[in-house]
Amino acid sequence: MESSFPNASPTLLGELPKETWWGFDLYNWEGFWFGSSFLSPVMAARSNFQASDDDVFLTSSMKTGTTWLKAIIPTIMNPKGRTNDDIDDPLLKHHPNDLLPSPELQLFMANPNPDPTSMPSPRLFRSHDTVVSLWHFMNSWATAMGKGPWKMNGAFESFCRGVHASGPFHDHVLSYWKESLRRPEKVLFLRYEDLKKDPMGQVKKLASFLGRPFAKEEEVDKVLWRYSLERLKNLEVNQNGVDP
Repeated sequence: MESSFPNASPTLLGELPKETWWGFDLYNWEGFWFGSSFLSPVMAARSNFQASDDDVFLTSSMKTGTTWLKAIIPTIMNPKGRTNDDIDDPLLKHHPNDLLPSPELQLFMANPNPDPTSMPSPRLFRSHDTVVSLWHFMNSWATAMGKGPWKMNGAFESFCRGVHASGPFHDHVLSYWKESLRRPEKVLFLRYEDLKKDPMGQVKKLASFLGRPFAKEEEVDKVLWRYSLERLKNLEVNQNGVDP
């Protein structure tokens, strides 16, 4: 399928509002900020991706518990995730980031004309104190790229103005919050703090929303163990950072 949406050409980039964030140029398109290398796949996904009614999307922003949820959701969806059987546990062989691919990055950046319909149903996707966590993460990355750290004052001001990757953060969160009130059967709004305070209650809530309610308390306990941070950090696949 040919993309019908324009690519992020130099001409188009020159027409978009631009800001510098951690030494990288961000461009404002459709009210949100993207790096130039991400803009074309975002446009292609916006134009060509066809959602199915049973698709599951994780749409949390960076550094808000996203990786944790990438481990929780596949565990809930996998029938054997509720048992003692480790043979088909995807967390043993894959980093959580690989279990919920991004349509923009894993699909449309790697291939201008992907075929998401070949993925088994239901398809699992992801789409994109937060400021401090993001600041530490980006400074580590920028330093490794030879760009050096960014002072907290500048990073905080940029975040408050909404100038950061996939920002503004508040517009992103509020839009999903409002949609969760309007269509609670389609959008579930979870809080990181609630997940830490009451993991059992929140996982039950998430499982019911996904159409995979638990039949026994023992199933909940097994899922809680599988995605626990203590277990995840000790798995070889997560220590190596690559699939074995």
